[in-house]
Amino acid sequence: MAKNLVIVESPAKAKTIEKYLGGDYIVKASFGHIRDLSKEDNAIDVKNGYRPRYEVPNEKKKVVSELRKLTESAEMVWLATDEDREGEAIAWHLYEELQLDRKNVKRVVYHEITKPAIMAAFASPRDIDYNLVDAQQARRTLDRLVGFELSPILWKKVKPSLSAGRVQSVAVRLIVEREREIAGFESSSAYKVTASLFSIPTEKSFKAELSERFAVQSDAGTFLRQCTGAEYTVKNLEIKPSKKSPSPPFTTSTLQQEASRKLGFSITKTMKLAQDLYEAGHITYMRTDSVNLSDIALGMAHEEILKSWGENYANTRRYSTKAAGAQEAHEAIRPTAFDRRTIDAHDRDARRLYELIWQRATASQMADAQIERTIITVNVSTVKQDLVKKYLLEQDLVKQDLIAKGEVLKFEGFLKVYGESADNDAEEDDTNLLPIVSIGEKLGFNYMTATEKFAKPPARYNEASLVKKLEDLGIGRPSTYAPTIQTIQTRNYIVKEDREAKQRDYSILTLLPDGKVEKEVKTESYGAEKQKLFPTDVGGIVTDFLIRYFSQIMDYNFTATVEKQFDEIAEGQKQWVAMLDEFYGPFHKTVENTMGEAKRNDRLLGTEPGTERKVIAKYGRFGPMIQIGEAGEADVKFSSLPPHTSLESITLEEAIALFRLPRIVGMFEGAEMKVAIGKYGPYIQHSGQFCSIEPPDDPLTITEARAIELIIQKREAVKSAVIREFEGDATMRILRGKYGPYIKAGELNARIPRGVNPETLTLEDCRKLVGEQFPAKADAKKASAESGGAKTKAGAKKTNAKSGGTKTKAGAKKNSKKTTE
Repeated sequence: MAKNLVIVESPAKAKTIEKYLGGDYIVKASFGHIRDLSKEDNAIDVKNGYRPRYEVPNEKKKVVSELRKLTESAEMVWLATDEDREGEAIAWHLYEELQLDRKNVKRVVYHEITKPAIMAAFASPRDIDYNLVDAQQARRTLDRLVGFELSPILWKKVKPSLSAGRVQSVAVRLIVEREREIAGFESSSAYKVTASLFSIPTEKSFKAELSERFAVQSDAGTFLRQCTGAEYTVKNLEIKPSKKSPSPPFTTSTLQQEASRKLGFSITKTMKLAQDLYEAGHITYMRTDSVNLSDIALGMAHEEILKSWGENYANTRRYSTKAAGAQEAHEAIRPTAFDRRTIDAHDRDARRLYELIWQRATASQMADAQIERTIITVNVSTVKQDLVKKYLLEQDLVKQDLIAKGEVLKFEGFLKVYGESADNDAEEDDTNLLPIVSIGEKLGFNYMTATEKFAKPPARYNEASLVKKLEDLGIGRPSTYAPTIQTIQTRNYIVKEDREAKQRDYSILTLLPDGKVEKEVKTESYGAEKQKLFPTDVGGIVTDFLIRYFSQIMDYNFTATVEKQFDEIAEGQKQWVAMLDEFYGPFHKTVENTMGEAKRNDRLLGTEPGTERKVIAKYGRFGPMIQIGEAGEADVKFSSLPPHTSLESITLEEAIALFRLPRIVGMFEGAEMKVAIGKYGPYIQHSGQFCSIEPPDDPLTITEARAIELIIQKREAVKSAVIREFEGDATMRILRGKYGPYIKAGELNARIPRGVNPETLTLEDCRKLVGEQFPAKADAKKASAESGGAKTKAGAKKTNAKSGGTKTKAGAKKNSKKTTE
């Protein structure tokens, strides 16, 4: 048995480190945390200094048992978990749970998994840093207290099974408020004037713009007409040298943002791939808010740049971290070897992420890009001052001129390797290739346009821009961004969706060389969204409830202040128990008051015509719904909301219209077509089959002809999905699915092994594959068939379906009533 036992978090890391250390060491994995706060209500003893009660979960008991046996025979135990607070806490939990002797324990930390780094770490071990442990305990304890005390209030006042969290609730608030800002945005339009001119000697064309925009089409038209027969003269020429500097190497948040923009990765995927790259020894530790590079890294980068591009491209830079409370690590994310531009990886996405990290880190040590910016000011001889002055705050005649901007890249510098992308789609580029001109030169005229442009609402968040906003507000830390955003999606407070573009008309006025002004109306697409974050109804309701009764928890500054206090604990400047004391007393008192006083956030839309009963938009046990009547009244009616219909925006008329469903829209093939709304949205029911109704089709207005069209489309889609059917068994089919061909046997879906041609499978082949993948169900089916029970079972199923329908309806009614109590 090896004399030295090393414990790390993951098997991949263990394998790499054991290879570096040699035969005297055995390296084992704890598979992350080995214990956590008890799931019971008594997990935290508030009266005795917030003493936490930890327990080993069932799935970790075997791991702990094996590690304990290994520690008994080891002369020295090395705790080699990650260097951040979470890693320090894991090391401490191992020390406590394995009941290690302090004199036989050493703590080692490293920033990268390379042989030099590992050997250096083991040559200079340290003790467990209890300040970091306390900071992690403070975060874990505070978040548990908030979650355990807020969630029951939400269960009672909003909906069962909801949860709240200190950081997650603030993140949801950001998305809810942005969505409301967009909903309240009133778009306006203005006319942008652009002239296409050309240099007479070279005949090279370029565009120049009027800096002001016209709010009214008639004024834009007047301006164009005033330019009829005008002379266009170069009034001023300004050439400025400029430069672009590279961005710092990646932190956790900037890596998540850039991987989202450039590679289309979710932040969860980015962190998973980065973890794999780190554990394979390709990059440094991936949870960091530092932009600093070590002297060794600077040297490696400089050497690679000199070798590849020469002295002119090298510029060693030292970046300082601007993020408040930066503490997670001592270095930015970088490759462990700068001469390795790519890696051999089975996962293409892992290779792409590595190359992005290499490019960013290398570019950060390269020279500025040198740019020459040119601005040409063009005078229009016939423009009257009065029209343009109307749009100016100051009577500055320069603003009546046309401006052309362009730039020339004189030296690539870092752009040879890397160009950073932007968060949102920018306005169309106002720079263009400009001809060589001189002051006083007359220019030729091609045409001039006044194009209607619409103001844009604030952009919705995607995962990357939400991380950036959280970081800017000082909320969360590198280790919390990904789990926070994942949690609020999992709990259905927000959804990540694409939305189709809408269409709108816009006008273009064009002045032609012959003096005619033509008007044209075109159509443009707008409002398309890809992988953006939208709040759900329950997300909005919970946000409003928490802001109303727990304004401190939902305050951005308060949440950021708590993060700073965690940093102070980690630095030994504050005691964690004292910090919790300051928070918990007032918070717990608010919880007690709210449990007794808080009311549901239902929305009264008005009254039903004819009965004058209240029409209420609310979130019920099974989701957003409309209720006519109040609890205790006879014949209270309920209706679910269709997808993409919001409790916040639905009107009284729209709500009442929902009760026209289900409705019969017509006949097809001798059977009725019934339109209704179910758990998964609106649908058409016809001859026992169901067909979904998707936007822009509306269940309230869909016609008989359109319903028939959708039913036929559904049949064709189902038919095209069928690869093979069998006469001997109508329940057995081979279908095309999203992830490839598969076997559908009744309600069971069985995989078809790779390399097997689905078209050659026989009925017996299919039965065999289903039996292998679902042995228990296959045996039950066989036994039922042999006993002749298949027919009885089918009959029973049919009977149960009929009686179950009534039972479900009654149950639904009962459940609906319960939610109003």
